[in-house]
Order: sequence, then C-alpha cells, then structure tokens
Amino acid sequence: MRHARLLFWGLWIGLLALVAGRMPASEARRGPGPDTLQVALYVAEGRASYYGTRWAGQRTASGEAFDPEALTAAHPTLPFGARVRVTNLRNGRSVVVRINDRGPHVPGRIIDVSYAAARALGMVRSGTVPVRIEWLPETAVD
Repeated sequence: MRHARLLFWGLWIGLLALVAGRMPASEARRGPGPDTLQVALYVAEGRASYYGTRWAGQRTASGEAFDPEALTAAHPTLPFGARVRVTNLRNGRSVVVRINDRGPHVPGRIIDVSYAAARALGMVRSGTVPVRIEWLPETAVD
C-alpha cells in the first residue's frame, strides 16, 4: 500500500511539473506574445511610402478620417480591417498596421503607411524604404 501511494504522488508531482513547464502562467493570461510564431496569409516585398500630416482629416476609402497618429495603412487589395506586419528591410524594425485605405497609387510601391507607422519603421527621412508585408491570420475577414 505504501508503494502505491508513493507511486501515485510521484506520478502526480511529475505530471504537474511537466504541465507547469509548458507555458508560464503570465503568458497564459497574456495570450500570444511577440515571440509567438504567426503564419502569414499573404507575404509580399516591395517599397513602402507614407502619408504626410497634410492628409489629416481626409476621408479614406473605408470612410474613416485619416489620422496620422494611428497605425494604419493603404493597400490596393487587402480587406479593410486586416492587420499587417510591415518590416523595414533596411533596419529590421517592424510595426503592425490596420488597412483602412486603398493605395498606393505610385508604380512600384506596395503599401502606404501613416506618419506614426513611418516613425516606428524609421523611414520618415528617406520617405520610401524596402519592406516586407505580412497579413496576420487572426485578422482575416470573411
């Protein structure tokens, strides 16, 4: 009987240790973090440009007013509301933006980002940079 109890408690403690080591409690409460692997639904590389502050308040193709301080972007075909990770291929900086407009309307460019996103990407001085864009799956719309 003593061996059975020792075996039971040994297995129980081993199981708890195994489960506890799988994911920290703080991460389980937070949800996926920046180190979580995400598979993109769409990936493209090309040049990005940004909207200047002079467009503030103008209506976007989605109907909302353009806010240069919001993390938004224009893309020719991705659905409104889609969240896209934009990575500056020169410096490795990235930002997640929400698609709320159509564009860019300049050949060779694949995305126009807001002024706030351009700051985050470190592209304000250069105006355009080579980027990779990734449509993140948790924001896929029907």
